[in-house]
Amino acid sequence: MNSTFLFYAIIVIIVLQFLMEALVDYLNSRKFQDPIPEELQDVYDSEEYLRSQAYKKDNYRFGVLSSSFSIILTLGFLIFGGFEWVDQIARNYTDNPILMALIFFGIIMLGSDIVTTPFAYYQTFVIEEKYGFNKSSVKLFFIDKIKGWLMMVILGGGILAMVIWFVQIAGHNFWIYALILIAIFTVFMNLFYSRLIVPLFNKQTPLEDGSLKSKIENYASKVGFKLQNIFVIDGSKRTTKANAYFAGFGKEKRVTLYDTLIQELEEEEIVAVLAHEVGHYKRNHIIINLIISILLTGVTLFLLSLFINNPEFSFAIGVTEPSFHAALICFGILYTPISEITGLVMNILSRKFEFEADDFAKKTYEPLPLIKSLKKLSKNSLSNLTPHSAYVFLHYSHPPLIQRIQNLKA
Repeated sequence: MNSTFLFYAIIVIIVLQFLMEALVDYLNSRKFQDPIPEELQDVYDSEEYLRSQAYKKDNYRFGVLSSSFSIILTLGFLIFGGFEWVDQIARNYTDNPILMALIFFGIIMLGSDIVTTPFAYYQTFVIEEKYGFNKSSVKLFFIDKIKGWLMMVILGGGILAMVIWFVQIAGHNFWIYALILIAIFTVFMNLFYSRLIVPLFNKQTPLEDGSLKSKIENYASKVGFKLQNIFVIDGSKRTTKANAYFAGFGKEKRVTLYDTLIQELEEEEIVAVLAHEVGHYKRNHIIINLIISILLTGVTLFLLSLFINNPEFSFAIGVTEPSFHAALICFGILYTPISEITGLVMNILSRKFEFEADDFAKKTYEPLPLIKSLKKLSKNSLSNLTPHSAYVFLHYSHPPLIQRIQNLKA
């Protein structure tokens, strides 16, 4: 494969991905006007449904604008030598491969984030604000940005530096050492994400003693789930949307409830949501996802090791002096079709897991409180009740609400 062929392959992949996403988004937008299914008639009244349709239309139009800007920027950067320009800046500062790669990716990541920040700002302070979801301040928005950049530098930069060091000492076999490093990091983050990362952005407090905590503990005891940590997170500082999640395993497992969830749902409904999360743990979904993620990472790194030393990969994106960091950019784009396929498979598996977690909650608690909670959460977030099947197939990690309700009633 020569660099010219790879260059045009990159262009084709970028354009085809954009067109496919645009087509699916358009098909989904055509479903916005569909009538509400009979089983979901009690989610919205007529006024609320019109509001949800307007919200979806605003997001669709904004998505068309932002994705169009993104592909124009990406193609322009590629065609007009943007990567070569950034590479030369990095080489002007150092000839150390690790430092060079860190500068190269630092400029690209930071530059990309700065350019797209106006879109994120508009999404938060115009669209989300218009529909009453946004609770963030401008100050908090930019503090979050800065914290995100610091985490990218420390965590992303640290892993990248180690991977390049492995390339230097192990050659083609670097992927084995890189996989071990990433596997350890992935397990560590699964265990300690809530303890180490979440506090950087949100305050977590133990759930206060009371009837809700008692009901949760009684349910956990009933199903043999050793629950030591129940936390409430101040999600309301950024949004009115509600959520709950389960993180970690072993002694580090914990349930986190958004304060907005506690405000929106009745206690029985909150316990039902918790029962769903416990179902994920009991069915080993967290461990399965962790193993699959590590295996997919291994496959990706192995394929990378086969091509990374080919100078044509650097030439394909316009970089005249071959390097690991330039070849990595090229490989990442060429790998997109494979990552899209694995993403589809993971979404299919995730939707299956959601049904299994719902079934667990139905069998060990009651279906009605979970049905009520799902409807309330959908109403709270102005969810799309009539998504197009192609959009669901490509993007949904959870089954559509109508399918979950039908499953819970079966």
